[in-house]
Order: sequence, then C-alpha cells, then structure tokens
Amino acid sequence: MSESLVEGASGDHDDGFGASSLDDFEGPLVAEPPHPINWNLLSAVDAEAEWIELNRWVNWLRRTYGLPASVVPPFWHRHPELVWELSALHLHWLGAYDPDQHGSAPLGWHRDFAEARQRLRDWVAMSGTRLERDRATRQTAWPGEPPADSVEDVVIGDRDEDFVQFVVDDVARRREAEARINDAPDFH
Repeated sequence: MSESLVEGASGDHDDGFGASSLDDFEGPLVAEPPHPINWNLLSAVDAEAEWIELNRWVNWLRRTYGLPASVVPPFWHRHPELVWELSALHLHWLGAYDPDQHGSAPLGWHRDFAEARQRLRDWVAMSGTRLERDRATRQTAWPGEPPADSVEDVVIGDRDEDFVQFVVDDVARRREAEARINDAPDFH
C-alpha cells in the first residue's frame, strides 16, 4: 500500500474508502513473523498499519463466525479492553495458522477462541458499546482521585467513517508525541 489511511482520510488523496474497502488490501500490512503488539509503544507509522491489519482481521472474524455485536461490536476500536483482547486473539490465530505450525494448533486456537468469546461478551457488557451507539467505558474513581467523568451514549451512523477518523486521530496523537520527544533537549 503506497499511501497511508491517514493521508487518504485527510483529503490529500482520494482513496475511495468505502464500506468494504478497509477489508480489500492485498497481503499483510505488518511485518512478519507475527509478534505481540504493545499498543502503548507503537510509532505512528506502525500504529496505522496495525490498526488497519487488526480491523481487517476482526471483520473477517466476525463474518466468518457470525459473531453478534454482543461479542464483537462495531466500535471495538474505541475500547482499549476490546483492542487488547482482539489483538491477542489475532496474534494467536496468526501463530496457529502459520504453515510451520503443528497440525493441531488450529484446534488449540478454537478452544482458546471459545474462552475469548466469553471474555469479549464480558468486556462488551462492561463497556456499554452497542450496535449503533457507543459510550466510553465507565471508570471508577478510587479514594483520593477526582470523580470519574460522566459518560453518555453517542449514536454513530457510519462505522467505517468512525474507524478511519479514530485511526487518523490516534496517528496524529502519536506523531505529536514523537515530535515532542525528538524536539526535547538532549542532556547526555
């Protein structure tokens, strides 16, 4: 892919991103072999590729297994607890279906997938995200902390548009953080 999702979404180019085009990329967008993803430490460039790859896989997963929104909701990307769980499940799937893997590895993945579906249901129930609306996961303030922000449902009419904007914003935040680090004085 010669152009990033962020560049295309910013209006600089017309990528023609539509309802299914986020799933239509040829080949993997991330480095091989598969490796654990620490979403907290990704660079802007790596985060964009990982978001797109995970989104493509989650869409495949939900369609292949007919998963309802109570297991994989459309706005999973807005909830870190779902991102971490789905990212781990994706990595496990990549390893289980690696051509060099033992022939029984896919059975292990399916066993673990059954357990993960229950955890996903629990995360979705706690988060409050639904098919056509979303709200931030409620936070509990501990003694001595300021009260947690109130959360309200937001209706979102276009899931793919929301995902693209989410990735654009995440990449921009990461680029700003990288710029601050690069501009910081060197005290060595």
